Amino acid sequence: MTHATNETKVLVVDDSPATVEVMRRYLTSAGFVVHTAASVDDAIGVLDQTPVDLVITDLKMPRASGLDLVHHVNENYHDTQILMVTGYPSIETAVEAVKGGAEDYLAKPFTEEELLAAVGRALEGLRIRRAGQPSEGELDKSPSGIIGESEAMRAVFRLIRKAAASTATVLISGESGTGKELVARDIHYLGPRAAEPFVPVNCGGIPETLLESELFGHVKGAFTGALETRAGFFQTAEGGTIFLDEISETTPAMQVKLLRALNDREVCMVGATRTQRVDVRIAAATNKDLAGLVRTGQFREDLYFRLNVIPIRLPPLRERGDDILLLIRRFAAHYAAQSGRATPEFSARALASLRGYPWPGNVRELQNVVQRLVVMNEGDTIEVADLPDLMRFSALRSSGLDRTLADVEAEHIRRVLESVGGNKTRAAGILGIDRKTLREKLKHHGLDATGPR
Repeated sequence: MTHATNETKVLVVDDSPATVEVMRRYLTSAGFVVHTAASVDDAIGVLDQTPVDLVITDLKMPRASGLDLVHHVNENYHDTQILMVTGYPSIETAVEAVKGGAEDYLAKPFTEEELLAAVGRALEGLRIRRAGQPSEGELDKSPSGIIGESEAMRAVFRLIRKAAASTATVLISGESGTGKELVARDIHYLGPRAAEPFVPVNCGGIPETLLESELFGHVKGAFTGALETRAGFFQTAEGGTIFLDEISETTPAMQVKLLRALNDREVCMVGATRTQRVDVRIAAATNKDLAGLVRTGQFREDLYFRLNVIPIRLPPLRERGDDILLLIRRFAAHYAAQSGRATPEFSARALASLRGYPWPGNVRELQNVVQRLVVMNEGDTIEVADLPDLMRFSALRSSGLDRTLADVEAEHIRRVLESVGGNKTRAAGILGIDRKTLREKLKHHGLDATGPR
């Protein structure tokens, strides 16, 4: 759930008192300072008097519409983000809203989680814009906050700058947790499309039967439940960048459709008879060896070549040397500030243990560990004894030669799951198996098979 920091101010604009009250309650409970308006005129009056970080506006309102407010805010308030909310979703309004300056487009009805997630994305875009663009020598000040001084990461930063200066398709590879989406965001926000939408899509997290509709949209009546025409992610990203994460999880049939979108910059909505052109930059990511999948016939060779125009490989954390120490300090300072306390020190032995750990979950695992250490530690210094069991020496574990293969496998699966917070999709990627196989192994070893997928 998204929470506000530093009294983030949000203006909710809707002519429905009930809708305004629901959003005000959701946002206030998350810590936001909320202003409300029942019309575009009232909203402009609020904006003239109060600096606002985010405007959430309805589309259909008397006199001036939400699109009028989008254009007004975009041309008069450079430091304010916009989120469009409507009960009448359509391709035309979605595209017009994002081209007019809206950061996101949310269809009614929505849950509290969906609203706060959209608000979080919009405010993240504002934070990135406020951060400004990094100079050549400021490698630790990328828009998304990527840091690193190792030669491996310096090579990545150089590729990011080159990719941002072009419009070519980018393929980002690397293990789970290395920060592939952050790289894609940097390429977008450092490039000429920075003012347009960045739309991330987890291809592996969307059911196979829904992926085509989610990517390309659908027309009313295209299938059971298609009550309204709705734009897909490609239309929503018009003028900006679409990020296709876990591209290796797409089916052969979907790969054909993606190939056409890349070749012709045209998409066909589910249920439609005509294609429509889209102006989007495409970035894709994978934690698998796509070239190997091509050789075994599991991924289309022509699609691979269309994606692999600018390849960027992210090194695993274990190959980044002292970057681990930089990240520890960054995360510790961040979570200490969140908790309203001084940043704790790490003893030399604790840092050595953290530095020597292989980090199968990469930066994401390190971030989770540091957060837990900062939150749970009551003293001023974090010692080796405060670290998770797996990072401390144990005489009983030192050789492990008296353990069965099944015991070793069960422990490794347990460690990987713990490193990614129980996310089975990410754990399967790290282990090099599919989710079905992971579920079978969890059942076989008597491990908990519930929780995040």
